[in-house]
Amino acid sequence: MLQTEMPITVLPDSIPSGANAFSELKGLSFDDAMAKIANTLVDFSFKLLIAILVFYLGRFIIRKIYKTTLNVMTSRKMDASLTTFVLSLVKMVLYFILIITIIGILGIETSSFLALFASAGVAIGMALSGTLQNFAGGVLILLLKPYKVGDYIEAQGYSGNVKSIQLFHTIINTVDNKAIIIPNGGLSTSSINNFSLEDYRRVDWTIGLSYDTDFAAAKAFILEMLNSDSRVVKQYIEDDMKLRAEHKKHSVESEKQEEVINEEPEQKVKWYEYLIPGLKKKHKKIKEKLSDDIKMNASIPKKVERKPFVALKELADSSINLTIRAWTHNDNYWALYFDMNERFYTELPQNGFSFPFPQLDVHFDKPDNIHGADQTPDRDKQ
Repeated sequence: MLQTEMPITVLPDSIPSGANAFSELKGLSFDDAMAKIANTLVDFSFKLLIAILVFYLGRFIIRKIYKTTLNVMTSRKMDASLTTFVLSLVKMVLYFILIITIIGILGIETSSFLALFASAGVAIGMALSGTLQNFAGGVLILLLKPYKVGDYIEAQGYSGNVKSIQLFHTIINTVDNKAIIIPNGGLSTSSINNFSLEDYRRVDWTIGLSYDTDFAAAKAFILEMLNSDSRVVKQYIEDDMKLRAEHKKHSVESEKQEEVINEEPEQKVKWYEYLIPGLKKKHKKIKEKLSDDIKMNASIPKKVERKPFVALKELADSSINLTIRAWTHNDNYWALYFDMNERFYTELPQNGFSFPFPQLDVHFDKPDNIHGADQTPDRDKQ
């Protein structure tokens, strides 16, 4: 009895292509060739099915990562330009990884694709080196935030208020309303003077008074002028901050009271106070404990005195120069500077303190000495 054995066909690892496929089928019979083609199609269909599943699964994961990144950046109140850029970059990178993975599943060699993308990236990077430097600088500025929109800064020889922060450049408006566009590459690597970063600044004046001025009286009068201005910090910045907060709160409350007609509404008892009678007392004790801790921390000497300062700076040719310093909130800097200049000019002379003009003392010798007269003493002449 004759036994026939079916030929064993080995499944290929990858799809044969071009001349290799025809050369493998050339020496086979018709049945063997059809079996090999069928096995190849089954293998390719199986890989294609896996690739489709991986694509949909990867797209689902990418969407979840995209939404999570968007929620995190939105909750952190990140800049809109940075949020858009990061989301686009994340989406592009993840889809690139997904496509490379699918190509590898289908059995196509991925090394050539990676080499092509790498060479293209190097060429583009070399061609756009300056632009990429500005781009990297913009990302650093948006992440680290050395300044924000509305701040008054001085950088790259320009000063003004920041109007907008783009990925490649920053636009600032000067005091005369000129729009200056500065590349972010230089801003990210150079020094930036941010005048708006601190809430309080020191205002400096230099005033020259005549030499016959009573310095102690002038100093006392100038200090009295500074302390009489509500914008000047009297001693501590922290105390001035509290006063500003109380004034703001009082103004808000007064506006609310104006809207209230006649009687104030009765205070309603909260529902949980009926359920738990002791909860209100516990809340009161917690507030008292917190207030005690705040008072204890406030007693620790961490403050630095910022009271007005007047001193004799130098003895100039025609005047004694006084240096005057006072601290104020950043919003009041220029207003206080110009107002005090005007007050110094008007009030100091009214109280007996004069501003000297440049002076030069000239001493003449006697006429006889000038013309070379006889210098013999009188007793010799006799």
